[in-house]
This record gives sequence, C-alpha cells and structure tokens, in this order.
Amino acid sequence: MPLSQNSHPAPGLTLRGVRVWPGLLSPAAQAAMLADLREVVAAAPFYRPVTPGGQAMSVRMTSAGACGWFTDRRGYRYVDRHPRGTPWPTIPESVLAVWDAVSGCARAPECCLINLYRDSARMGLHQDRDE
Repeated sequence: MPLSQNSHPAPGLTLRGVRVWPGLLSPAAQAAMLADLREVVAAAPFYRPVTPGGQAMSVRMTSAGACGWFTDRRGYRYVDRHPRGTPWPTIPESVLAVWDAVSGCARAPECCLINLYRDSARMGLHQDRDE
C-alpha cells in the first residue's frame, strides 16, 4: 500500500520539537497499517507493564520485531519474547515503509513498540536513557 499519492514524502515540519509529515499516509494506507498492527496484537496481546518499583503502568504495551521493550521488578530492558513466552511478531511492512520514508537511517529497526492508551492511561514526563 503506497504511503500517499506522492512517491516521496514532503520534507515535513517541526511543531514544538516534534517532526510531522502531514498527508504522509493516505486514508487507505492508514487503514492497512491499522489492520497490520491488529495482526501484531493478535499474535502478541497488549499487556500491562510493571515498573521496577512494583507499580502497574496505566498504558498497555506490546511490540514487534527481534526484541520488545519490557519492564518488571528487575528493571527496564529489551527482551526477545512476549511476556507469555512467544517470540515477538515481525514488524509489519507498512510500518517499515514509514521508517524508510522518514527516518533517514539505512539500518532497519529491531523493535516497534506499540502503546495503547485508554481511559485514564497516561505517560508522565520521562526521559528514555537506556537506549
């Protein structure tokens, strides 16, 4: 599924420090990506992570790729298996197409973290320093 009608994305714009590519994904490409991600979730269901301090996070998470981000009482890390013990599904081609279009990086990603925010789920101010 093509990203949009254009073969190359617009250069994008920066809004409050976040890079945005308006119109990068056509409605059909968005629907295809959603279907792909639903397949990932069917294979690796969302789970509720626990912080090293023992607090359940309000966000639900899953991953795709060679590894997935994981946290429990032993700390934050990347692991090669879903909490139920199965390997993570592969990263969908629709997601990789966006990576290829906007990342500027020739190296393929090893992990695709998928967060689900529902109801009162939130992600507080934090800084990722482990990667």
